[in-house]
Amino acid sequence: MLKIKILKPVDNLCDYTFNFCWNDSKLQPSDVIPFQEDTAITYGDLVAALKAGKDLRIDANAGKRLAYSMGTDLKHLGGTGKVETAGNIFVEGDIGPEAGMGMVSGSLYVKGDIEEPWGNILEVTSDVEGYRKFRSITDILSNGLGHDTLKKNSLTENTLILNDGLLRGTIGARCNWKGTILVEGDVYNGTGALMQQGTIVVKGDAGMNTGSHLDGGTVVVHGNVGEFSGAYMKDGRLAFIKAKGYVGAGMTGGHIYSKKKASTSPPAAKARLEKNDIEFVRKNMETGRVESMLYNKYEPEKEKEKFVTVHMRDGSIVMRKI
Repeated sequence: MLKIKILKPVDNLCDYTFNFCWNDSKLQPSDVIPFQEDTAITYGDLVAALKAGKDLRIDANAGKRLAYSMGTDLKHLGGTGKVETAGNIFVEGDIGPEAGMGMVSGSLYVKGDIEEPWGNILEVTSDVEGYRKFRSITDILSNGLGHDTLKKNSLTENTLILNDGLLRGTIGARCNWKGTILVEGDVYNGTGALMQQGTIVVKGDAGMNTGSHLDGGTVVVHGNVGEFSGAYMKDGRLAFIKAKGYVGAGMTGGHIYSKKKASTSPPAAKARLEKNDIEFVRKNMETGRVESMLYNKYEPEKEKEKFVTVHMRDGSIVMRKI
């Protein structure tokens, strides 16, 4: 077990994205974590230990965004983008908000509390005395509960119901499960990010990046969604009542449905609503047939065919496709 004692809370510990260092160099894997006592461990050392299957003990309160994307071999950092095994994190105090955002494997053992919003995690019965245990939703749905039991909420063979009133983000991140996640309330940012299969139904509102990078799953929001929803979608369906800001930026596939007219970013554009679209909206948004027909559909705009003018010897003009 790798141990580190910190004299005050530090953000982004065990963050597999290194605070998105490919876009912003303010945090690098080689940076030494501040406020340590008698050690000089780097941010990269923590991630490397977890990737090797080792456990980690943080002898302090942890700051924001603990275990961000934990268990993912990130493409942005030269990996495969797939889920991999990870060790466990033991925290001897409390944890700040956004813990476990995008987390897909490993477990968190916490002596204190986790501040909302949580990430893609659920509390289960602990197998270590004195600690609360948390696992990722993606891990539970992919690999089962095993000997664990959900502390709250409920899971059947095909449906996970989240009704504990806690605000969570990145629910179902990278999930490849055929069932349905039903959220009885609002959700935070990134719902269904990179989800490949399955359905998430949100009975309230959703935050930013809802359905971003969606890759085959379905995300249905019975309320409104935040900025950048449907960004970089590859496949799947995203439905909601109204969007704040632009939707569909950089999307290459999939379909977006909105009851209110939405503002789009290229290449997203309004498309014709077909019979199967109407049936999808009617079933998933729980609307009548007439109301379903009034929804707006958006998908990547197909590149227009390009032609060149060719002047023939006889004086005629022919348009040839490039």
